[in-house]
Amino acid sequence: MIPTVTLLLLFVFIYADPDDVKPEQIHLSYGRSPDQMMVTWSTPSEISNSQVSVSDNPAFGTPKTFTGHSTKFVDGGSAHHTQYIHRTLITGLTPGTKYYYKCSGSGGIWSAMMWFSTMKEGSAWSPRLVMFGDMGKVNAQSLPRLQQELDLYDAALHIGDFAYDFDTDNATVGDDFMRQIQSVAGYLPYMTCPGNHENAYNFSNYKNRFTMPRDEDSSLKYVSFNIGPAHIVSFSTEFFYYVNYGVMQAIRQFKWLEEDLKTANLPENRAKQPWIITMGHRPMYCSNADHDDCTKDEDKVRVGVPGLHLLGLENMFEKYGVDIEMWAHEHSYERLWPVFNRKVYNGSYSEPYKNPGAPVHIVTGSAGCRERIDKFIKYPPSWSAVRIADYGYTRMNIYNSSHIYMEQVSDDKDGAIVDRVMVIKDRHGPYGLRSHSK
Repeated sequence: MIPTVTLLLLFVFIYADPDDVKPEQIHLSYGRSPDQMMVTWSTPSEISNSQVSVSDNPAFGTPKTFTGHSTKFVDGGSAHHTQYIHRTLITGLTPGTKYYYKCSGSGGIWSAMMWFSTMKEGSAWSPRLVMFGDMGKVNAQSLPRLQQELDLYDAALHIGDFAYDFDTDNATVGDDFMRQIQSVAGYLPYMTCPGNHENAYNFSNYKNRFTMPRDEDSSLKYVSFNIGPAHIVSFSTEFFYYVNYGVMQAIRQFKWLEEDLKTANLPENRAKQPWIITMGHRPMYCSNADHDDCTKDEDKVRVGVPGLHLLGLENMFEKYGVDIEMWAHEHSYERLWPVFNRKVYNGSYSEPYKNPGAPVHIVTGSAGCRERIDKFIKYPPSWSAVRIADYGYTRMNIYNSSHIYMEQVSDDKDGAIVDRVMVIKDRHGPYGLRSHSK
């Protein structure tokens, strides 16, 4: 007599539809308000409904189901690798609450149950962020430690360069990376900006795979959102480096950035979100020994079009009082003294980061990729405070309206804290330095 379990397995084997597909590459991003969460995932073939089932009960009792939409994405490679990207916005959630969810495939197949916590309301709380750039499928050294630390953070900010590269091997490397990062991005809102390694086929993999809280043209690749007492701005540094972007898109981003920062700097908005933090891939400053643009006096991101000084961002960021600028691209960690136009503006000799006279820059691009670690030049410039050439990532705790604490975690040193800084500001706003710029 054949056991019942064996009969059941035979039934599944014989009658299961071979086209039934399981959802994969699941990742989260914030919606446009604390009661929302966007869920994005992929299937290799089309399914009837892009659905997410959600419950605040760990036993998954009385779930609610939300239906979104899917987009057919065909990679630009020779194999025309095709997948369907699903996006479902979950609304009506309670801020500051843990939820459990799963995503639909086809044939009644759902993902495993996962969880997320919604953003808390208002500005009187202390967001905990983890920030890193330049993580690939191969040598993603920081990923296991990040997987173990999910409860330490409210959100993850990936500052450009993913998979190395999304388009490699007809985008299958991108698929593998998105499966790997699901172990973090499926539980924490995964907020991103594009890097240079996303440039293939006019950044099509980046534009299609991610969903940021923006209603306008997603191909422009810039967005801002508020979290606690901070306004965070994500933008593209790649307009100066790839002609297929076109000058008009560079101008559109510049105008958008100015309008966004101008609005964020209004007294009524600065009272609610006093901290303005930017994230862009290529840094304005670095002291690595690889001859990148940031090692040159006329860095394009900093001063704009070479020779013309048009569309540069340093003057704009000073004008609207950006507090902290987060970068990646260089495969190392570097903390700068408060700096503007290559001149240091420390708050004081004993407390350089208390009421600094210029923005504070952090370069954190060593999460781990196939290109390994970048070395530094022998003698650091006057504006370079700390340089660390190993694998790791940066934690940021936005305590309140006056204090932000940051620390660098070394994965090479088994999670040791190898740098820490507290930025203290009794006031926020423009620095009044542009008259000193050339």
